[in-house]
Amino acid sequence: MSVKRRKLQRPLGERRYRKLFVISVEGVKTEPQYFEIFNKNDQNIIKVNCLKSNHQSSPLQVLKRMETYLKTEELKQTDEAWLVIDMDQWSAEQIGQLFAWSKRKENYGLALSNPMFEFWLLLHFEDGNKIGNANECLERLKRYLPGYKKGIDFRKFTHETIHSAIRRAKQRDNPKCIDWPKTIGGTTVYRLVEKLFPSTTP
Repeated sequence: MSVKRRKLQRPLGERRYRKLFVISVEGVKTEPQYFEIFNKNDQNIIKVNCLKSNHQSSPLQVLKRMETYLKTEELKQTDEAWLVIDMDQWSAEQIGQLFAWSKRKENYGLALSNPMFEFWLLLHFEDGNKIGNANECLERLKRYLPGYKKGIDFRKFTHETIHSAIRRAKQRDNPKCIDWPKTIGGTTVYRLVEKLFPSTTP
């Protein structure tokens, strides 16, 4: 017998979204704050449900949170499920398990940033050239978000900056990788964000 999807509770009078994105993330604060931006869309087209890490951030823990969710919440064909992780120190074998999961269905996806999610944030403001490691990435990002460690300044993530990040990430992802970025200075988060915020794409 198939598992029935529970109805999401929504305030009376709120318009129903057309598409649900379930995103299992590695980070505790940054990624959930960033993806919450896309729940503020004007047309109520999409709904983002971000599964927080609670400091359980290994690739397999990210995958397990998603699998647990999908056991009780059935996705519609139009919905999508994504894993969002950093390269960090994880091995190709660990990441490969998540990539294999992402290929099981057309509405599954994997988005990886190398060295870290903050590189994707940096692309909202500049090209991200000459980043050699995670510390350099963080220091560069703080030029644009001085109070970054206290949370994301939502005012800095506009239609224009998101569009710029997508464009820059696409330029760096050339030729387009078939799995995940192997070298520092790459991210496939843009492939997810294009779907979350299509009004920003050319």
